[in-house]
Amino acid sequence: MNGLFGLWTGLLEPGTAAWLLAASFGASFVTAALGIGGGVLLLAVMASLLPPAALIPVHGVIQLGSNAGRASVLARHISRAPLGAFALGAALGVALGGLVAVDLPPSVVQIGVGLFVIWTVLAAAPRWLTGHPAMTGAVSSFLTMFFGASGVFVASYSRSLGLTRQGTVGTHAALMVLQHGLKVAMFAALGFAYGPWLGFIAAMALAGFLGTLVGRQVLEGWSDHRFRRGFDLVLVLLALRLIWGGGSALWAG
Repeated sequence: MNGLFGLWTGLLEPGTAAWLLAASFGASFVTAALGIGGGVLLLAVMASLLPPAALIPVHGVIQLGSNAGRASVLARHISRAPLGAFALGAALGVALGGLVAVDLPPSVVQIGVGLFVIWTVLAAAPRWLTGHPAMTGAVSSFLTMFFGASGVFVASYSRSLGLTRQGTVGTHAALMVLQHGLKVAMFAALGFAYGPWLGFIAAMALAGFLGTLVGRQVLEGWSDHRFRRGFDLVLVLLALRLIWGGGSALWAG
């Protein structure tokens, strides 16, 4: 145990690291079982325990590993049709997000994403979302450079594809692998030093993969109809949490 925590000596206290490992397991369990939610949950926990400058880059690597694990166990259910176009859009969005001079207020981004997600759940999804994965990749990847967890936004797209519960979760994971991979590369290009965090990231990714394996067993027990209702409910609750958080930040400011 001391050897494991020694991988990030000087960065985090052992107790803090233990809480974060538990959060990574729980976040991956939630996402594997319900399709969405883990990224936002983990970001909220990490935001209270990690240095602000490391939050978004380190969260991105952890989510890359978590989604890669989820995509691997659901690989045969993934819809590959949108992956290429989404990747092209994501590359553009990450580049613009990394280079844009104007820093968008996170509170405004939170409110905007939350309102959009509720709209896509309660109303018909817009044609540009259902028919143009490149646009979804570009907009969500631009947002993730500022906000960190845009999985809720991407879930609105994967939801619109009309896939089975396994296909919805697997395709969403594959799309997030593309997005987080590009984001991690951009932060590296911008000068973030991942080296001191690699031990912590590896442990968090392992905890997340274990959570995925357990959550998958729950997913297999759902019917597609029950999954869809649960998936929509989680989307709305996460969207309301984003709106509340953004509104509270604006009010406090």
